[in-house]
Amino acid sequence: MNRIRVLSDQVANQIAAGEVVERPASVVKELVENAIDADAAKISVEIQAGGRALIRVTDDGFGMSRDDALLSLERHGTSKLQTAEDLAVIDTMGFRGEAVPSIASVCRFTLTTRERDNDSPDGTEIVIDGGKVVEVRAAGRAAGTTVEARQLFFNLPARRKFLKSEETERAHIQRCLALTALAHPHIAFDFRSDKRVVWRLPAEQKGGDAAARRAALKERLRALYGAELEMIPVDAGEVIGGETVRVWGFTGAPGVSRANRQDQHIFVNRRPIEHRGLNQALLEGYRGGMPKGRYPVCCLFLEMPTASVDVNIHPAKREVKFERDREIRALVADAVRDALLDFHRGGPAEQDASPAEVAVETDEIPQAEPFPLKPTARPESLALPESFESAAPAPASQPRPSKHAPAPASPSARTAPPVAKAAATPKPEPPPLDPEAKRRIAAIEEEVRNAPAEPAPLLKVPLRLLGVVARNYVALESDRGLVLMDRRAAHERVLYERTLAVAQDSEAPSQRLMLPETVELSARDAGFVREHLEALAKLGVGLNEFGEQTFLLDALPPFAQGVGARRFVLELIDDLKAAGASAGSSRLTERAIAKSICHRAVNAADTLSETELQKLVEDLRRCDMPYTCPNGRPTLIEINERELAKKFGRTA
Repeated sequence: MNRIRVLSDQVANQIAAGEVVERPASVVKELVENAIDADAAKISVEIQAGGRALIRVTDDGFGMSRDDALLSLERHGTSKLQTAEDLAVIDTMGFRGEAVPSIASVCRFTLTTRERDNDSPDGTEIVIDGGKVVEVRAAGRAAGTTVEARQLFFNLPARRKFLKSEETERAHIQRCLALTALAHPHIAFDFRSDKRVVWRLPAEQKGGDAAARRAALKERLRALYGAELEMIPVDAGEVIGGETVRVWGFTGAPGVSRANRQDQHIFVNRRPIEHRGLNQALLEGYRGGMPKGRYPVCCLFLEMPTASVDVNIHPAKREVKFERDREIRALVADAVRDALLDFHRGGPAEQDASPAEVAVETDEIPQAEPFPLKPTARPESLALPESFESAAPAPASQPRPSKHAPAPASPSARTAPPVAKAAATPKPEPPPLDPEAKRRIAAIEEEVRNAPAEPAPLLKVPLRLLGVVARNYVALESDRGLVLMDRRAAHERVLYERTLAVAQDSEAPSQRLMLPETVELSARDAGFVREHLEALAKLGVGLNEFGEQTFLLDALPPFAQGVGARRFVLELIDDLKAAGASAGSSRLTERAIAKSICHRAVNAADTLSETELQKLVEDLRRCDMPYTCPNGRPTLIEINERELAKKFGRTA
């Protein structure tokens, strides 16, 4: 008797559905991706009972002919691949041809479609019940496609009972749609749940330049998440393996974090993905600026040649594999780091200024704004009071131009007077405007005039010392209200950057231990340490092989004194493994210094004079990242006049 049998198409489709269709959100994802590939300008999604009772996806894309509609229900029927070589250059959201037949095999399925270029008003409607074609008939509809999936898993009760509550399934669908809407701001999206409109997102302006795309993404973020999150722009590019790779988008400003990674949205060629390496690279970019146990918020897009990324390694296309994974992770970490440094310094304009301009414009550099940005006017120059005038910063705190930043404009181009330009190239008189155009221009001018002035960075405005609250919080007054400084956090930041500058300029000194300690590791960790003994030695850590999996620790850097020697080394090894081999000794130095300076910073028992407090503010001004301590806690908190007035009931 033969033991091997060929499964029927219906059973094969239901098995495939087990991989592709995990829950109602999987159905929505696959159908919406097909609509995007069909060049839809508007996509509507309607669900009932969390997607259990109904999922309806409607688009205005290319549509299909009768023959194509029937072929789309065949397993591996697709218009997006023809040969195996096409897998290396996939630029569509879907490609396998498994989604539609798999979905149709586990629900009551109706497909209605009409080709965009078809002159006939008749389209095609196909009704399927649990994978069996019930009816194929003509049906009238506009160009595009509508897919209805009712009673999901009605013929697989074992799968249906594992679905979560209606609210949970609805939340998964909403998250899936939010990611798709962020990736495609040029497409309009409607979402209804139980006949109630959840959101209606208009299509944003589609432009080819970077500024237009950032503006469209900004508006879509505001529509989905509101204007509460303070986000800063990220934009960097690098040639990797002979091909240009670019990362752009928004990431959370210092102080914006979450207890999990749910708000980390990363896209590769507009495809939302999950990638542990990129999550770690993002955290690496925030090193010294994110509290332990917290995670950054971001919406970042990676753009690269399709041949450099493999999107065919996961049945649901959630994961990808990069050809040059290490270089791409480094690009993301550096881009985020540069964006944060720009934020702390008051904006990228500071990097483009010549030495002569820095002296004049230092106090005019605007701070990165909370998202969303509004049209603003540049504030007047604010001079620092004499008592707070900063000395020339140390070399370590000089602004470092980003290796990813575009080349700065020449000083002559930036400082040329507009009048001279106008005189050099006279322009003809513009044609008279119609009344409607004049009205729109007047409205825009009025909005710009009434927009609040862009605030200068907090450490770029005069600060007057008022006193100390609760022995640790320094009260300062600015022209905008009250500023509270955590003197311990500020001192930690100052000590951290000073110690780091010394450690990076030369090889760290070592202090011999009176009693060497043995460190036993697993076989895997022991092999890892052998490869990085040189990096540890540059840091001042003396480790020597003392057996197959045992090392002898006989020296530590001076700033590590007071910390348990063996524990210190084990944590350094974990840090190096997490950061990657490319991080080298400099990354280890940063983590080690951050852990050691807490023992040397001022505490509540220490009394500082007024002169010492002013000196602390001056030192903080010269730091690269002055607004957070090395562990990510804020150093300064501002309470503006409006908040103070509200506390006292003086606002309407």
